[in-house]
Amino acid sequence: MARQMKADEAAFSPEAIAALLEGRHGDPFGFLGPHHDANGALVRAFLPGCSGAEVIARSDHRVLARLEPVDDTGLMVARLADAEAYLLRIDWHGTVQETEDPYAFGPLLGEMDVYLIREGTHLDIGRCLGAQAMVVEGVTGVRFAVWAPNAERVSVVGDFNSWDGRRHMMRKRLEAGVFEIFVPRIWAGERYRFEIRGAGGVLLPQKTDPVGRQFELPPSTSSVVADPMPFVWNDSQWMRERADRQSAGAPISIYEVHAGSWRKRWDDSVDWQLLIDEMIPYVLDLGFTHIELLPIMEHPFGGSWGYQPLGLFAPTSRYGSPRDFAAFVDACHQAGLGVLLDWVPAHFPTDEYGLARFDGTALYEHADPREGFHNDWNTLIFNMGRNEVVAYLIASALEWLEQFHIDGLRVDAVASMLYRDYSRAQGEWVPNRYGGRENLEAVAFLKRLNTVIAERVPGAITIAEESTSWPQVSGKVSDGGLGFNFKWNMGWMNDSLFYMGENPVYRRWHHDKITFGLMYAFSERFVLPLSHDEVVHGKRSLFGRMPGDEWQKFANLRAFYGMMWTHPGKKLLFMGGEIAQAREWNHDAPLEWWHLDHPLNAGVHRLVRDLNHLYAREGALHLRDADPGGFQWVMADAREASLFAFVRWDPDGKAPLMVLANMTPVPRLDFEIGVPHGGFWREVLNTDAAIYGGSNHGNYGGVTASDEGRHGFRHSVRITVPPLGVVVLRPDV
Repeated sequence: MARQMKADEAAFSPEAIAALLEGRHGDPFGFLGPHHDANGALVRAFLPGCSGAEVIARSDHRVLARLEPVDDTGLMVARLADAEAYLLRIDWHGTVQETEDPYAFGPLLGEMDVYLIREGTHLDIGRCLGAQAMVVEGVTGVRFAVWAPNAERVSVVGDFNSWDGRRHMMRKRLEAGVFEIFVPRIWAGERYRFEIRGAGGVLLPQKTDPVGRQFELPPSTSSVVADPMPFVWNDSQWMRERADRQSAGAPISIYEVHAGSWRKRWDDSVDWQLLIDEMIPYVLDLGFTHIELLPIMEHPFGGSWGYQPLGLFAPTSRYGSPRDFAAFVDACHQAGLGVLLDWVPAHFPTDEYGLARFDGTALYEHADPREGFHNDWNTLIFNMGRNEVVAYLIASALEWLEQFHIDGLRVDAVASMLYRDYSRAQGEWVPNRYGGRENLEAVAFLKRLNTVIAERVPGAITIAEESTSWPQVSGKVSDGGLGFNFKWNMGWMNDSLFYMGENPVYRRWHHDKITFGLMYAFSERFVLPLSHDEVVHGKRSLFGRMPGDEWQKFANLRAFYGMMWTHPGKKLLFMGGEIAQAREWNHDAPLEWWHLDHPLNAGVHRLVRDLNHLYAREGALHLRDADPGGFQWVMADAREASLFAFVRWDPDGKAPLMVLANMTPVPRLDFEIGVPHGGFWREVLNTDAAIYGGSNHGNYGGVTASDEGRHGFRHSVRITVPPLGVVVLRPDV
């Protein structure tokens, strides 16, 4: 036996041993583990720091052989007479560990997985790559796999191996550029990273898992093995009804939320359970149909509000575990609320432990900074021309939609993806293959993304944050469109905020800021957003943007909301807008809920509730949102008086709504306006009502139409249009 051992040791290449000890061996499975021959099996193990080790039979734990040290580095070897299943019994200076040899397991990724990864079409890498707690050959453990095609060596490191990159060097599946290893006897909750030796042998900073499904609480940066137990969902009714609730003709009113600063406990903590207990009933009472969360994907810097994520498959650990987040979504669905997520596929931060030069090369990003670096945000741009990157991003989208039952994704910064010269001066960008500025690869990605989601997750929606005139953003892919369900109407937002910020004396000169939006209101399926971006960075709160004294500020804000909720398009309001918060949003502090003790703030809060209920109740306000036949100007040219009047039509034309808006502080008494029906017109909403904090100029419940025609209609009414107010009338038919 001793003579055989010396022969085996002599067969060890000094170069191979040196590479192993230095953590740069390119084929650890060819060196470590069991190697069978005519004499049985030779077992090699690298166990630095142990005081002794044995090979024992897995079946009955009898000692098969003692592992003999080759030198004092921890490299050990044993000869087995028979090739039977074995364990390693390792003595860590008095603490004895029995475990399977990770190098005794064969390749784990299936041939189809390898084929799809190589092809760049694997859309389920959240269940394939990363850390998957599982049972292999009857052994519990974690399979680690990571795409790093240009790396010379990858190791998984963690508490389970003292963060020693020589202990669990991974097998490279050359055909797919993926490294894998099964680490036995560890489970969910283990911290880990990848240690990568890049091209040329350069040792890179330890990297977090690109497909990690859980992370440590920032500022710590390790990935965490996620619990493999499936969440038990109780939202079947919602899922059956979801497609109808999110259609182009549905009333969709979205409450946009930054989860960490909506409300906090006395100890300044926030978690998903708090939001289940307090946010869901609050939002439900206000009549919103959806909650939209600013990005909750794991991100290193809280000041980015989640818009610079590194964990595209993991809910941030700031508010709890992935299971806790799933419970929040489930609770929303059971209450009848949809959940939308902001999702960022355009760019990612440059943190060295993240995706940047992941395997020592520009893997996820472009190599050329003219294509790969975003000057506005100091971030790296995903390379949409690489199939593997496209598949990675689509797999991330599917992770949220399929695994967490998310109802839709609001895709961030679409404009920056569509144009190669976005925010770049002449000479700072690379034209496409036709010499143009359009990013053809990003266009193809967006079309594929929306096609895959429509096929795999029926009823889920996508919403584009897109600020340019790119055509057919919400058009069908088959018709040449990008395939989104909805698009944010940034033009309406900018124009209406500009108009409302003007002193009423000067609004006559900007009348077209309100009327122009109806020229294109039906060119896309729009969402009208008053988002977080409009209440930060010195822009002031919505309330703070309004002109005049305190009473006029509140009246202007109420009138603005009245116009928004009666305008074609779905609605989105960022948290705090419903309480007329005076200061702009601070992501480090909760909303100033004490505002609701003020009657005028409470009035705005009540108005938002009533607007949402009116919007949901009246088909004329939502059924024909994307149909130009659902809107008709009655008076669009009353520039000097800053008056607007229009009709919202229901599909049958039997229950229209007449909307009149007075954007000056002068009440319009006995004002005559044509209406499409005779009889009694009931005042169903008046933003100047006393219950909202207004002056209570109104029409005592409604007015009766005369047979005197005006404005192209055969009937007309004489009504009071309140100062800085919006009135909505409905015929009793």
